[in-house]
Amino acid sequence: MEHRKVKDQEDIELQAPLSESAPPLSGTNSSKKITWKLKTFVICALTVLTSSQAILIYWSKLPAGGSINPTLDEKHAKYKYSVSTSNFLVEALKCAMSVAALSRIWNSEGVSDDNKLSTTFDEVKLYPIPALLYMAKNLLQYYIFYHVEAPGYQILKNLNIISTGILYRIILKRKLSNIQWAAFLLLFLGCTNAQIQTNPSSEEEKSNIYGWAYAIIMALLSGLAGVYTEAIMKKRLSRNINVQNFWLYVFGMAFNFIWIIIHDLDEILERGFFHGYSLITVVMIMNQAFSGLAVSAVIKFGDNIVKVYSTSVAMFLTAFVSVYMFGFTLTPTFYIGTMVVSIAIYLHYTGKQQQPQK
Repeated sequence: MEHRKVKDQEDIELQAPLSESAPPLSGTNSSKKITWKLKTFVICALTVLTSSQAILIYWSKLPAGGSINPTLDEKHAKYKYSVSTSNFLVEALKCAMSVAALSRIWNSEGVSDDNKLSTTFDEVKLYPIPALLYMAKNLLQYYIFYHVEAPGYQILKNLNIISTGILYRIILKRKLSNIQWAAFLLLFLGCTNAQIQTNPSSEEEKSNIYGWAYAIIMALLSGLAGVYTEAIMKKRLSRNINVQNFWLYVFGMAFNFIWIIIHDLDEILERGFFHGYSLITVVMIMNQAFSGLAVSAVIKFGDNIVKVYSTSVAMFLTAFVSVYMFGFTLTPTFYIGTMVVSIAIYLHYTGKQQQPQK
């Protein structure tokens, strides 16, 4: 499990610098040779989990959590369940997986200063800020589906690459190569082109603006949380990554619980904590939590090219599945925009290899 970015696979790039220093989840210090079969499996797993994440969130919003080829009214329907409770359960499941991973380490290696859960106030006080940022970002990802469909979301969330890169430059003083700056511009243009609609109504134009606004806010929140998290992790590289995850998820659970009380308490008291849940909702929660395992596998067994392949394929896969399931219309602008975004992602990670030193 990664140092918090299990939230969304798009944050892999933030963890890559830490992967060599972070202790492996299994607790072993042996390094295994990477085979093409393992890398192919990781790419496939991450692609499926990434593409299905947007599909499942969008699908869970539909009546009964499972209408195929929904009507326009069904597409704009509100969630039948409390998104704050689902977000809380995602955090709880990831916290449980962190403890399970630590239990394996304790059994095989014993308890040490670097893998014990007990800590100091000076260390713990750093985690609430990224936990709060991630909570806000993850709640917004539900509401963006009121304004964009699953394929559009899959493309727009790549904007976090731009926000993360710029924030790295401003906060961590990490220089960016010319290729990366060009990739940022290309990525923005690709996202814009993919969202262009032919003869949209005034209502659709307004909805598109809201969708873009949510996407930009999500990108900024994700970038801020990622940069802040990496700064925390690098304060103590020997600290077991599952311990750091545990404390982030504990605060994530706490903030989500507070939000539940503020926003959904009356409804939960009246209808129950799991009101409106369906099988699709449960699968969606598990998908968001277990996506972190695939991200961890990329960190441990893969490399940046795995990220490029999985992200690019996931955008097309989400679009093609949405055509069949939700009646999504593939337009020439969407095809072109998706290909431009894929090229931009490739250039961004290529540019990292040529990144100038500070």
